[in-house]
Amino acid sequence: MFDWEEEAQDGHLGEDLERFEQQLSQDAVGFYDSDRFEAIIDHYIINGNYTKANMAAEVAIQQYPFYALFFVRKAQAMSGLGQLREALNTLVEAEKLDTHSVELVLTKAAIFSQLRDSKRAVRYFRDALEMAEKEDKDEIYLDLATELEQLKDFSGAIEVLEEAMRLNPKNEGALYELAFCFDQLGDYHRAVKSYTDFLDENPYSFTAWYNLGNTYSKEDKFAEALTAYEYCTAINESFSPAYFNMGNAHLSLEQYRESITAFQKCIELDGDDALTYCYLGESYEQLEELETAWDYYQKSLTLAPNLAEAWLGLGIVKDLQGKPREALHYIERALELEPEMDGYHHVYAGALENCDMLEEAEKAYLTCLALEPKNEDAFFDYVDFLLDHDPKRVRAFVEDYVMTSAAFFSILPVIYLNWSAGRMEEAKIILSECYAKNPAKTKEVFVRYPELLNVPEFVNLAP
Repeated sequence: MFDWEEEAQDGHLGEDLERFEQQLSQDAVGFYDSDRFEAIIDHYIINGNYTKANMAAEVAIQQYPFYALFFVRKAQAMSGLGQLREALNTLVEAEKLDTHSVELVLTKAAIFSQLRDSKRAVRYFRDALEMAEKEDKDEIYLDLATELEQLKDFSGAIEVLEEAMRLNPKNEGALYELAFCFDQLGDYHRAVKSYTDFLDENPYSFTAWYNLGNTYSKEDKFAEALTAYEYCTAINESFSPAYFNMGNAHLSLEQYRESITAFQKCIELDGDDALTYCYLGESYEQLEELETAWDYYQKSLTLAPNLAEAWLGLGIVKDLQGKPREALHYIERALELEPEMDGYHHVYAGALENCDMLEEAEKAYLTCLALEPKNEDAFFDYVDFLLDHDPKRVRAFVEDYVMTSAAFFSILPVIYLNWSAGRMEEAKIILSECYAKNPAKTKEVFVRYPELLNVPEFVNLAP
């Protein structure tokens, strides 16, 4: 937009600014060449001094009343001052002098964006694209995509961003916005295709490999995610977010030593970080190296005393050390910080159960399931809790849960309950119906209730 910067007006800018401000203070501004006036105004706009930019533009208009650019600059200064309607009126004057100015149209689009009138902003950004030179279009596409996002038109924004990336593969802003749009749509299949198509033409874009890895992670395809992160870090060895997400992928795959290596690389690149220390603690916790896990959780809290995950981690360590009553203190602190986290209530329920505080444990299980009815592990743990402590209530709870939650997994205990009550035919019918709907999930009934592996009729129904 401001071409004068490239040549600094042959070194005159400093002298012109000093002269202009002195004359401005004396209310007697002299004559300037148009290009020098432009440089003065642009300097003020770039540095956020919109009041002086507005004053300079006003004087420039007086000296060059037929030069549309000064009206555009005045509108830009006024928009910086929040005088948006006045800025639009000024652009009307500019349009009388020049109807083919890309900068004028872009300024109008930006003002409508400030007014939160995204529909008009979209219209003018599209007009600007028709007028702009090819090398300038990718940034306009990015602005257009932002307005389409405001209108919740994420599919339209994706099309625009993909075009921006075709024009300029180095436009990392477009890549990150593309990731945001795919997240909003939850369309990870399309996201993978978009990134892989882009990488076919631009294989050294570490940002695209990073986004591809994140997309695979959201699909729980952690092995594929790791491959993408490895390509990302091979291209850019110092890109710490990829190592962080690599660590999380290894955690999900139960590759705890590898996750530790990735998280330690993050610390090496970025220095101390509370969340990275917390995940290092979780990695060591999973390896049952509990003292080391404890130390990392403590390091995490030293940096971020209100990090609920680290408090929860301390509670889990104490529980695993056979000290459930001590664990309660840390888990309760985590719940104070994050009371809506269903998983925290699940951990709390387990610790309470280990303390034989059965009434409190049941309340925690039910709170967890109320917050997240699809928490499968908590559901089965509560069913086991009832089987152990109040088996007469199990059937009523499970059947009610099947009706209210509509979660497929919740019907699986019904198979076990019917079998244990001697209702073999009912159990076989339910197993057969479940297997027809979701074979993989149905087979989990044998993991949850290994006794059923000794029933040939069941094993044959779900081979």
